[in-house]
Amino acid sequence: MSRFRVLLTDRAWPDAEIERRVLAEVDAELIEAPRGATAERLIDLAADVDAIGTCWAKIPPEALRNAPRCRIVARFGIGLDNIPVETATELGIVVTNVPDYCVSEVADHTIGLLLAAARHIAFFHLRTKQGEYDLLAADTPSRLSHCRLGLIGFGRIGRAVFERARALGMDVVAHSRSGDPRGTDCPMIGLRALLETSRFVSLHVPLTDQTRRMIGREQLSWMRPDAWLINTSRGALVDTDALEEAVIGGAIGGAALDVHDPEPPDLSRPLYRAENVIATPHSAFTSREALEELRHRAARQIADALSGRVPENVVNPSVIPRWRR
Repeated sequence: MSRFRVLLTDRAWPDAEIERRVLAEVDAELIEAPRGATAERLIDLAADVDAIGTCWAKIPPEALRNAPRCRIVARFGIGLDNIPVETATELGIVVTNVPDYCVSEVADHTIGLLLAAARHIAFFHLRTKQGEYDLLAADTPSRLSHCRLGLIGFGRIGRAVFERARALGMDVVAHSRSGDPRGTDCPMIGLRALLETSRFVSLHVPLTDQTRRMIGREQLSWMRPDAWLINTSRGALVDTDALEEAVIGGAIGGAALDVHDPEPPDLSRPLYRAENVIATPHSAFTSREALEELRHRAARQIADALSGRVPENVVNPSVIPRWRR
């Protein structure tokens, strides 16, 4: 019988062999929750585990309260909106993430969506698949060097997008809560000014109570009628109903979305049927290299915690003096 038990709530990859190998080094058994497990099922499964690993599944606070042996909740990813960090801190449980594993992938995907919109690539692809071969079916695009990209959020991914867009000759501005250009020469401006002047607007902020639906009807009304909204961060940053109204009503040029609210989205709604909406299935973070790095590092965080070592990237360090070791 293994010394430790680890619950994996969900995963976005075919198997859990990497996780099992890393955890076996500390004599830990991996228990996988059934796909699509309910909150009640996760609460039951957490009762006798020493650690929890999670990808996208929302962990109920009750699951942590029902897990007296749990030492760590490790997020297989960056965002923490599916983990009750305050509850974990209250209970003496460390929470970790991997904040820098897919920066290149998400930045590349963002630029890919931008190019697909700017050059009408997605539009023409759809039309040719439908049997139409007509250059004049879309407006003549603008040269990228004549376009402004506005970045909302200027963390690791935002700065990586800045570098790529600058290399394409774009005019790039950014808005962040701190207003800090982080050692770059990117102009930092107010949110309204960014939305009013940018041909493309890209979101790169975490989902918090303060940022939830930060792009709503009012903010969309500030955008240019030819502007595109790009979101590779979190779906709930945007009011989906308001975005649908703006896109279908022609208030903005379109939207390119890798993240959605909810996930999976209702693909039958008008927003996703519109030709000026590009959608991908929350795939911006993926590459073979990124996933292998993510899985090794998150599993190692759990193994370290079970061995009594402080793992990397503890997001609630105040808990360490009273951590359950």
